[in-house]
Amino acid sequence: MTAPAAIAVTLPQIAKMIDHSLLHPTMTDREILAGLEMAKKYKVAAACVKPYSIPVAKDALDGSGVLICAVVGFPHGNSTTTIKVLETEEAVKAGAHEIDMVVNVGKVLGGDWEYVTNEIRAINDTVVKRGAILKVIFENDYLRDEDITYLCKICTSLSVAFVKTSTGFGFVKQPNGLYAYKGATVPHLQLMKANVGPNVQIKAAGGIRSLDEVMGAISLGVTRIGTSSTATIIEEAIHRGINTPMGFALVSPVDPHG
Repeated sequence: MTAPAAIAVTLPQIAKMIDHSLLHPTMTDREILAGLEMAKKYKVAAACVKPYSIPVAKDALDGSGVLICAVVGFPHGNSTTTIKVLETEEAVKAGAHEIDMVVNVGKVLGGDWEYVTNEIRAINDTVVKRGAILKVIFENDYLRDEDITYLCKICTSLSVAFVKTSTGFGFVKQPNGLYAYKGATVPHLQLMKANVGPNVQIKAAGGIRSLDEVMGAISLGVTRIGTSSTATIIEEAIHRGINTPMGFALVSPVDPHG
């Protein structure tokens, strides 16, 4: 484990790294609205919502400075490119400022890089044309290191704004028949950082639930965090004295999955 290092950070800086996730399939409209109020309270970077929630998010977040991030092809990335592009167009027209799309994992694993590249290009072109930005979700739990590396190079060549580790729902069947997932891990974040260009940012999502994990991700070059544990993270930061003026935290790359 890397030795702890001091990073100067303010509470607003931590908040503006967070995409507050409101993506669980069981969330009711009341729960989504409460989550949007939380995103507004903590002044996070964005609230990440399912496409049908964009109008509610637009009303709830109006004037707050919190962006709307909508997911496309979520969570498995299996829709056709045409449908993903249409979903993207509708989301941005409805008010989304950012789009988190899931790659076609089967095409990635099968090495159909022409399909994968063309799909990401089509969605990125649609997003950029409408003044939004794209984050490409790899779903690293399913992928080999060489797949992650190649996706990073594709996204760099297409000038995608962000690459993202996981949906948070990429469960892999284990030998005992149960399903589990790792999400954002230190080795994968290091691999992504080593293979993206300087203009491509990294979003870590999946299993990040504590301030130490957030700070560890920052130390690895991550600039955005996807989490549903926003309140826990921010309140922990306040408790530990990371507030304005500039506070400090001792951090090392914390891998939540051991």
